[in-house]
Amino acid sequence: MLMTVILFCFLLGCVAGLRSLTAPAVVCWGAHLGWLHFAGTRLAFIGHMTTLIVFTLLALGELTADKLPKTPARTAAPGLIARIVMGAFCGSAIAVSAGGGLIVAAVIGIIGALLGTFGGYNVRHALVTRAHLPDFAVALVEDIAMGGLLIVSHL
Repeated sequence: MLMTVILFCFLLGCVAGLRSLTAPAVVCWGAHLGWLHFAGTRLAFIGHMTTLIVFTLLALGELTADKLPKTPARTAAPGLIARIVMGAFCGSAIAVSAGGGLIVAAVIGIIGALLGTFGGYNVRHALVTRAHLPDFAVALVEDIAMGGLLIVSHL
């Protein structure tokens, strides 16, 4: 069980590395659908409908903004910091839901976020520059491939 929780913290951190606001939206949806449980914890707000709506709208906005030509690289400081924070937060949320340790989960979420950020950036950059694929198409495939709901659904 512990290794499964750690794996899911890592994978959700990777999602945060690709799209910082998608990971918390996925956690909110996991709570809404009954896959994750936060009642009686400090993270009970995750299960509220308002939180679900706000993070879903923010994630959709981020998905849209990512396709704009003037959007800064995900490795730039503001985006990187957001990805690290969201990776830690989502890892911690998974741990709270599963009754695991917060610090280890947060660190694993951060590691996943860093790997998702830099790995995702390098793969996308290589596909666009070396394979001459259109950036917009690569970004769409990246969005589909994240599979955040699949990760949360298996906890």
